Amino acid sequence: MSYSDDFLKTVLARTRVIAVVGVSLNPVRPSYFVARYLTLKGFRVVPVNPRHAGERLFGQEVVGSLRDCPKDVDMVDIFRRSEHVPPIVSEALDVFPNLRTIWMQIGVEHADAALVAEAHGVDVVMNRCPKIEYQRLFGELRMGGFATGVISSKL
Repeated sequence: MSYSDDFLKTVLARTRVIAVVGVSLNPVRPSYFVARYLTLKGFRVVPVNPRHAGERLFGQEVVGSLRDCPKDVDMVDIFRRSEHVPPIVSEALDVFPNLRTIWMQIGVEHADAALVAEAHGVDVVMNRCPKIEYQRLFGELRMGGFATGVISSKL
């Protein structure tokens, strides 16, 4: 899976409301800090996790399924194993009239589900992280001293 930087940047720039399926309320889990980062970047994040439905995360109520999300979700970010992707994609296509992107996290891929989404005019990104891509494409890589302005080769 190869995605051009222009494609990824376009997807991230047009996205406003992200349903994060499989988000954890545990701050050491990747799904937690990805959702937190996206919230801090101005995206409205709808946390989806049936185990924590009714609890609050980043000012939003955790919902049990995509059907419980607001209908203006335009991206679904999937933090579930690859074998769980098809029903998530199917539900997303049924529920969100303005869905533009299905994003599968690092290690998550399902070619058949991707084909179904694409047949409905929805863009698909697999095996990538929107947090990492946002940082990379919008000049925010700060881990390890990158783009911090502290270390420079300029004289």
